[in-house]
Amino acid sequence: MEIGFLLAEGVAPAGLVEAAARAEACGSDAATVLVATGTVSEDAYYRALASALGAPFLSEPLPLGPGTRYPESLVAGLAPLLPGTGAAFVYAPRGRAIRELLEGRGPVGRMPAIATPTGLRRAVFAQNPAGIAAHAADDLQVRRPDWALKTRAPPPTLAAAGLGLWAVAVACLALPSPVLMGAWTLLQIGFLVLVTFRVAAVSVDPDPEATAPPLADIDLPIYTVLVALHRETAVVPRLILALGRLDYPAAKLDIKLLIEAHDGETAAALAAAPLPGRFEVIVVPPGLPRTKPRALNAALPLARGEHLVVYDAEDVPDPGQLRAAASRFARAPRQTACLQGRLVIDNVRDAWLTRLFALEYGALFDVLGPALAAWKMPTPLGGTSTHFRTDVLRAVHGWDAWNVTEDCDLGIRLARAGYHVGDLPSDTIEEAPARIGAWLAQRTRWMKGFLQTSLTHGRHPLRTFRELGLPGTLCALAMVPGTVLSALAYPFLMLPAVIGLWPGRIESAPDFWSNLPTGTAIVILLTGFAAMLAPAALGAVRRGWWDLLPFVPLLPAYFLLMSAAAWLGLIELVTAPDRWNKTEHGLSRTSRSGALSPGRSDPKASA
Repeated sequence: MEIGFLLAEGVAPAGLVEAAARAEACGSDAATVLVATGTVSEDAYYRALASALGAPFLSEPLPLGPGTRYPESLVAGLAPLLPGTGAAFVYAPRGRAIRELLEGRGPVGRMPAIATPTGLRRAVFAQNPAGIAAHAADDLQVRRPDWALKTRAPPPTLAAAGLGLWAVAVACLALPSPVLMGAWTLLQIGFLVLVTFRVAAVSVDPDPEATAPPLADIDLPIYTVLVALHRETAVVPRLILALGRLDYPAAKLDIKLLIEAHDGETAAALAAAPLPGRFEVIVVPPGLPRTKPRALNAALPLARGEHLVVYDAEDVPDPGQLRAAASRFARAPRQTACLQGRLVIDNVRDAWLTRLFALEYGALFDVLGPALAAWKMPTPLGGTSTHFRTDVLRAVHGWDAWNVTEDCDLGIRLARAGYHVGDLPSDTIEEAPARIGAWLAQRTRWMKGFLQTSLTHGRHPLRTFRELGLPGTLCALAMVPGTVLSALAYPFLMLPAVIGLWPGRIESAPDFWSNLPTGTAIVILLTGFAAMLAPAALGAVRRGWWDLLPFVPLLPAYFLLMSAAAWLGLIELVTAPDRWNKTEHGLSRTSRSGALSPGRSDPKASA
């Protein structure tokens, strides 16, 4: 019924029959199939709908009146109009609401004017850009200030921490040598606890459910895809091709591409791309901070999917990834609020740096991530290919717009709220920086964000400890502040240890306690290198990357760069805490996997 009136508009009957058959097969409605696949444009469909109803069709800009609310008006698809417009309300129905309207079961009262969902969204955003920007930036700190980096009355955490470290350093100079040696030994033992998680991860087998059968089309839920783009003109063609290849019913895809208001170049590139109705370009209202999580927060209230995934602009996800995630969510307990996909570096042959980056990602996403998922431990998320139960994501108030590693923070926040992250053994191709300057800028942001996350969740340590428990607390300490602290201390601990503990230079003391610091240093040196090398080597073996194994011994040198990034991140935390170091994409010269490039043809998208 919701498409029958299109016959009078000249749409071929065969196309309508095919849309109805596809809708029945995937459990959707024919109107959504027509628009989502691009068979009929959104504007043409809603003009025809208005004509069939005998209602006025409103083109943009829509004259919205007082009482328009974000996001309520967009969720309902209904907003008041200014007096004198000819109708009290404007209605942009979707899906089965269209059938109800045609059957006379629409909004009570006079027939509203009809507009496209895109037109209504643009009008709502244009009416209250400052309010939407404030919601995207500050909703978390308003609703849960204890979970937010910035609070209404921020305690001098950073200054107090700096003064505390300075006081400890001064006090250490006055301590007797045995006391100082004992404190140093305790610190070494603490470091040993932290590296245990990485070493133990190599003993965890890959997920045995990786080949579980997917859900039938009719059982698949609506899936929202969010992609934040900022100065990404170079990768727009590749992104559109990659998202067009997703093997998922088009009528159940809700793809939202998010751009900043000032980014005219990316907007022009998207305007030039032939985007079917399942794609939606959302311009985020101007405001601060100008970060990815703020853009994601602006779109989160509009997500129509039961599940939601975040991709980066340069990503090429496996076409079957959404099906795999939906199937996994259907079988997983409610506490599994997120699934982390496997991130894989594609341009490994660009430089020695990209080879080592690929090994690092192999350790993180093919070894450590699956282990943390199996143990149900707190997991700093990867920022892309992160799949969520949308209602849970809303319940924890989305992302912290002021944290420059919003993914890491969200992973810890989910754990504190009683949820855990599952492993999704599905690949997403990523591009790694090939130049040290770009790599260092990216990693500096990550290290700064890890420090921001540490300050946020360390603000009330006893509360965090009660929420995470002892194992979870140790894991969170190891994965977040431990990552930064070990990077800061790495050159000052490892290099002297290698020199001082070189065979033939180790001197034995007459008693156990005198030998303890040296023995602990030896154990830490060996476990530290094991934690660095073993997961990377295992990750390469699991992927069959035999040509990368010779580069594994270079990782200790690579981690010297990590140390530089950690120190720069610490400095930037004080001097520019809100700065988002943008990584430029679309620069890779090689592709190991044959990932999509703009010059390749677009395979048929699923309907």
